[in-house]
Amino acid sequence: MKILVIGASGTIGSAVTEALDGEHEVVKASRTGEVRVDLSDPASIEAMFQAVPELDAVLSTAGSASFGPLDSLSDEDFALSLGNKLMGQVNLVRLGRKHLNPGGVITLTTGILAHNPNPHTVILTMINRALEGFVESAALDMPNDQRLNGVCPPMVKETAEKMGWGPGGVPAVDIAKYYLQSIEPGSNGRSFGPAH
Repeated sequence: MKILVIGASGTIGSAVTEALDGEHEVVKASRTGEVRVDLSDPASIEAMFQAVPELDAVLSTAGSASFGPLDSLSDEDFALSLGNKLMGQVNLVRLGRKHLNPGGVITLTTGILAHNPNPHTVILTMINRALEGFVESAALDMPNDQRLNGVCPPMVKETAEKMGWGPGGVPAVDIAKYYLQSIEPGSNGRSFGPAH
């Protein structure tokens, strides 16, 4: 398969890319990678798809959003988060379908905070739940036998350590397995991860 991994330079994206290498033709995209994309800019998303045609799968492991207690979040925090992690991934589907081969699959990333909110995660909880609803419903509108799935990763061990949140979490190499499951034939409108 020819697979585009968006966010390929990140912790999860790197693990997904490594898991796919050797078995598939992998194209890496990120804000600074070999193929560049800014999820907050639909024109950048369209340019990425123009540069990488005839895809069998698109895996999004990217998306930025703000943390913080509700009273501290500004209009700009909401706009950045909605425009990047939510609408950026929605636009990957809206714009990517015409560049995806018949029978191809797109996988988006939600997150465990959709099901286990914590203090200061109001934006991420809201966006992750919205993305899960989008995956479930938009999967019904995919043309040409194309499919749409999501991955709801748990806390990433490497991220928890980097942020000083303690020793918890799941290694990225194990989380990558959910992305591989999401592109297997037969699944559409599903979310993969320990919460599902």
